[in-house]
Amino acid sequence: MHIPDGYLSPSTCAALYAGSTPFWYASLNKMKRRLNTQAVPLLSVFAAFSFVIMMFNLPLPGGTTGHAVGMGIAAIVLGPWGSILAISVALAIQAIFFGDGGITAIGANCFNMAIAGSLMAYAVYRVIAGGAAIESSRRVAAAAVAGYCAINVSALLAAIEFGIQPALFHDASGAPLYAPYPLHIALPAMMIGHLTIAGLAEAIVSGGVVAYLQHAEPALLRSTAPGAAIAGESAGWSGTRPLWIALGVLLVLTPLGILAAGAAWGEWMPEDFSSPAARQQMAAASANQAPPAQAPAGLQRLATIWTAPMPRYAPPMLKSPQFGYILSAMAGTGLIVLAFLTGTWIFTRVRR
Repeated sequence: MHIPDGYLSPSTCAALYAGSTPFWYASLNKMKRRLNTQAVPLLSVFAAFSFVIMMFNLPLPGGTTGHAVGMGIAAIVLGPWGSILAISVALAIQAIFFGDGGITAIGANCFNMAIAGSLMAYAVYRVIAGGAAIESSRRVAAAAVAGYCAINVSALLAAIEFGIQPALFHDASGAPLYAPYPLHIALPAMMIGHLTIAGLAEAIVSGGVVAYLQHAEPALLRSTAPGAAIAGESAGWSGTRPLWIALGVLLVLTPLGILAAGAAWGEWMPEDFSSPAARQQMAAASANQAPPAQAPAGLQRLATIWTAPMPRYAPPMLKSPQFGYILSAMAGTGLIVLAFLTGTWIFTRVRR
């Protein structure tokens, strides 16, 4: 679901950057009172959780892979604006440092996952949870449904963005310039896997973390409970220690994320279009319709616009994929914390 460089036209990318900007601005304004040393740990740990959970690839129908995102639980604990901020930071770091999602497509990926996903999760959770007590099992069910709806809305938006490219952007012969498959292929190819496996994973993550927090840190669930004061202001680093410990366990387990074979749908590299084995996998995941004989011209041109320092979570200096994956997860987590600390320092200086 991380759209790479070259799959969306420059005008599509520009439109989605423009569409995301008001939400980024609003989230910063809404969160500015909480952007202090007490709130930074909470924003950081959920941004890092999203980053790490997206590294656990799952096999999907058609031989592709997918993953949970974590926007459901982020929206429940941080509220929609905090979730937009946290998930956007995670997605930007993935794109810039690890090549997971394109630089040109940061706006699109944030719009789909951080913005639409967070807003959907928050709305569904509030409607289903209603006025239930913090410890109610109804909140666990509400969280699971919220996460399921959120990831599928995100997948639907990505599928539409992929699918409209061949109709809107093609050469004189009708050959697509960017994403090669039209809507009638992109929609089922993206949605079947997310309505089943990936959606179920997001539901389990959201519901499971809420159930854990009900017993371990119920105060973190109060910010999205009606009539409750905003929680998390006094959490600090020590107050979020159990969450960081749980995140540390996930970091150690990240090599499990490379066990699933195959690429995510719509995330093929230009050279895959000329590889017989990759072409067979692409066709199998796309209603048995073969891809173009070579990568679309626009895709080839934009795919190399940025080279990430640790592409695909595989630092070039390391020969062990497993160790490289763990190191990438640790580096990503550190970069997220650094980004929030730096942003808070800058924000504090500007306010003075």
